[in-house]
Amino acid sequence: MPRTIKVDYKNLETKEFLTGTTLKKISEHFSKYYNYPILIGKVDNDMTELNEPITRSCTVDFYDRSHSVGNSIYGRTAQFLLIVAIKKVLGNDAEVIIENSIDKGFYAEIIGTDINKSLLKKVEEKMKEISQTDYIINKVSVSRFDASKFFKKQKQMDKVKVLKYISNSYINLYRIDDIYDYFYGELAYSTGQIDDFKLTYIKDNGFVLSYPDTYNPECTLDYVHHKKLFNSFTDFAKWSKTIGISNAADLNEMISKGEYNNLILLSETYYNHQLSNIAEKIYTNKNNIRLVLIAGPSSSGKTTTAKKLEVYLKSKGIKTHQISIDDYFYDRSKTPVLPNGELDTESLNAVDVTLFNKHLTKLLAGETVEIPEYNFLLGKREYHGRKLTLEDDDMIIIEGLHGLNDDLTSSIERKQKFKIYISALTQLNIDNHNRIHTSDTRKLRRIIRDNKYRSYGSSETLKMWKTIREGEENYIFPYQDDVDVIVNSALVYEMGILKTYAEPLLFSVPENDENYPEALRLINLLRNILPIPSDDVPQDSVLREFIGGSCFK
Repeated sequence: MPRTIKVDYKNLETKEFLTGTTLKKISEHFSKYYNYPILIGKVDNDMTELNEPITRSCTVDFYDRSHSVGNSIYGRTAQFLLIVAIKKVLGNDAEVIIENSIDKGFYAEIIGTDINKSLLKKVEEKMKEISQTDYIINKVSVSRFDASKFFKKQKQMDKVKVLKYISNSYINLYRIDDIYDYFYGELAYSTGQIDDFKLTYIKDNGFVLSYPDTYNPECTLDYVHHKKLFNSFTDFAKWSKTIGISNAADLNEMISKGEYNNLILLSETYYNHQLSNIAEKIYTNKNNIRLVLIAGPSSSGKTTTAKKLEVYLKSKGIKTHQISIDDYFYDRSKTPVLPNGELDTESLNAVDVTLFNKHLTKLLAGETVEIPEYNFLLGKREYHGRKLTLEDDDMIIIEGLHGLNDDLTSSIERKQKFKIYISALTQLNIDNHNRIHTSDTRKLRRIIRDNKYRSYGSSETLKMWKTIREGEENYIFPYQDDVDVIVNSALVYEMGILKTYAEPLLFSVPENDENYPEALRLINLLRNILPIPSDDVPQDSVLREFIGGSCFK
């Protein structure tokens, strides 16, 4: 074995180190390239925690909290700090449940404890103390059997149950001070790297842990409460628990017993009930509403939702017509350009808003309009004789990225619009401490759909995801509060279906591909879920929009 190794940093710098030098020590030599503490490294395209010794010459890259990879680790480690702080303040038997993502952080509750601002202040102060003490976060590899025995002794049955369905012989436990926990993803090197966070009390016995995000990495912003979105999460969580699904272990137990058919029916009914209620709201105000606007982040199921809602409205005697915002794109030669030279198709400036409003005004005045059709192959609007005339009580359903932005429909009064925000608000988590991010559900949906309908490989979809997320941050999330209703398109059983379709596609990403680490992270996530065959998924399910076989064309 050579006494020294050569480490190449992104073709910018090469340094020699003694064999066995930890990645943490190596990272310190390249910290000048980063504004924040380095949280993890990539060694020859393999995500590697900083405590790992490096024994061969290699290429390296690093991530801090300003990058999505580093930010996930920052959030996960902040979560561990929270768990440890709560146990230090309330005792080892205190148990926190991480519920869901919300406004640059996550919502949590403490089982059997009435939370108040005074208690949260103590927990926050303890978290700061743990951060300032700068504990090294130790990783211990143990047999799954021994880990299960340990958590059973700790009365953490959520972890005992989830470990039952993991096929790995060994798993990693992490330790801060004298407290161990299981996480399926990597953590930071030490608690001192997690130095910025806030706890915010939410009524009804919960709170939010906020931390810097990739768009504001310099500090933690004050939590903004999105009431409608929060209530949608809460309603879905309560409903899930009533049918016996609190986490992935509960789902796996049903799957292992072959009892998923009834779960599919219950979940689909919950989704359909949302649309039925929306149709009723629109019907009761049908004399005012002329536009139904549907928008949400990528792979939320907007197309299926729009078509199903149309069926519900028609069943109430309301005649509807669908218009796509995409058909009003400017010709490619007039599309705005990003600083890197690529076309900015996500921006509202890519849409001919003037023409769109002109057509809406004419339609609502009873005039006939010829609706364009955008030819994406040629990059231009075309007219093929699709003429539309509205009767007095007809409604227009508009589905698209900018549907919630009033600038798109500025010619129409707000009272004539019914706005719907849709997203797959994932409530199902691995266990009490391991979240499944809402964006991961949508990402898996998109990987499957892109492969099936656009012939994209998983790597291509993963490569686009950063741009997709930026578009959502700029053009969707700012308008989610000014809506009439929120639709949650997440299905409590769907991770089992997504595993069946997405897992093989993720394995197709080569180990030397730049997106391999993200593909591997998603594979590790799906290892916690048992597969479900798609035979019993209804043809009108929102999932069919992604896996195929939908009755809506």
